[in-house]
Amino acid sequence: MNKQQIKTWLDNHAIEEVECIVPNMMGCTIGKFIPAKKFLECELRIAESALATTVLGDYPDNQFDYMDARDIDTVLKADYATARLVPWAKVPTAQVIHDCFNPQGELHPVASRSVLKRVLDIYAAEGWTPVVAPEMEFYLVDKNTDPSQELRPPVGLNGRRESAPIAYSMEGVDEYSGFVHDLQATCKAQSITVEGLVHEMGMAQYEINFIHGDALKLADQVFAFKRTVNKVAAQHGFYATFMAKPYANHPGSAMHIHQSVVDTKGNNIFVDAEGRENTRLLHFIGGMQKYTPYCFSIYAPNSNAYKRYKAGFCAPANMQWGYDNRSVGLRVPESNAQAKRVENRFPGADSNPYLAIAASLACGYLGVKQAVDPETKPHQADAGEEGISVPRDLLSSVSLLDNIPALVEVFGSDFVQAYQGVKRKEFEESIAVITPWEREHLLLSV
Repeated sequence: MNKQQIKTWLDNHAIEEVECIVPNMMGCTIGKFIPAKKFLECELRIAESALATTVLGDYPDNQFDYMDARDIDTVLKADYATARLVPWAKVPTAQVIHDCFNPQGELHPVASRSVLKRVLDIYAAEGWTPVVAPEMEFYLVDKNTDPSQELRPPVGLNGRRESAPIAYSMEGVDEYSGFVHDLQATCKAQSITVEGLVHEMGMAQYEINFIHGDALKLADQVFAFKRTVNKVAAQHGFYATFMAKPYANHPGSAMHIHQSVVDTKGNNIFVDAEGRENTRLLHFIGGMQKYTPYCFSIYAPNSNAYKRYKAGFCAPANMQWGYDNRSVGLRVPESNAQAKRVENRFPGADSNPYLAIAASLACGYLGVKQAVDPETKPHQADAGEEGISVPRDLLSSVSLLDNIPALVEVFGSDFVQAYQGVKRKEFEESIAVITPWEREHLLLSV
């Protein structure tokens, strides 16, 4: 939409307030409220330090390596195409995602949306357009105000809690049908294009599929969706969580990313004129195998996320790939030629969607440009039997991010420094906590 069209849209919906929002490095919502009548007139700014804070709200120790020591303002510019209603607001309210710009008028290099745009520009220079379709998993849990207590599913319509996995169960969906109905309605009101919901392997765990499309638009939708799920769950008296591993003995939650690439004529570059797979598909997979370990801190951005990668728990444990094999990290689903794609099963649901999609596309792009062959043949069995070879903790993972100059160039050095600083700070904060496991097994035994 242009300026006149957004004005008409605001007037038609009698909007009184506008949420001017930005995804921070965690993928969480920050921004400002302003009256609708001032939205098209004022120039909004936000401190650049807000773009890269830890999950506890702290600043990384190296923040002045990549930002001005004065903590200057970044200029926010609205992307009118992202305008959505806020169905849960008490007065007619709109939300509009904004991009962040530095004083030179360039996209701020540390902003999450800027990183994805940077990767998409690299594709555009080749005459290519990525097509993605995320799948988001999450759990419903009872309200939990005491972090020392174990989580448990909410009480369903039958008055009981789920006590065992009931994958793909329609009864499992029916138990929270009120939540499901309101979630679908709220997504529709915001033009979030979800096309299906299923009960997943865990207790009160669900997966939502998005209709495939433009990578930036889908990242915007996932960003809006995660907030929406939390709001609707709260209205029903329980929590929704995108924590990667909320239960020790149940599967974690992922953000699977289906990705293909089309040329200027809309043809899938992974197949030839006869619809047969070509070397670009294999090189895309080869690039993802080669570079994914260096991007793992983006796919597993929190210390908890590394508990998800465990053989037998529906999460990839190594760099195997295969056809229609859900035990591998890189899966090529059964499809027709135009839909030929690679599913990246590594990202956790706690990933920042802009950064996870950017990293996934970057790895595949480098593989195609460098003609990287897959490291292994398609795996025909349970890949978990090959053992765990993915990074096992946040500190070692994030330390790999700047080891490959080609990746640093794609992401931008300022972003890499900021991301490493934030995640190293979070790691130090997490290991300062004495856990119940330590008190249980070490207090009197060492």
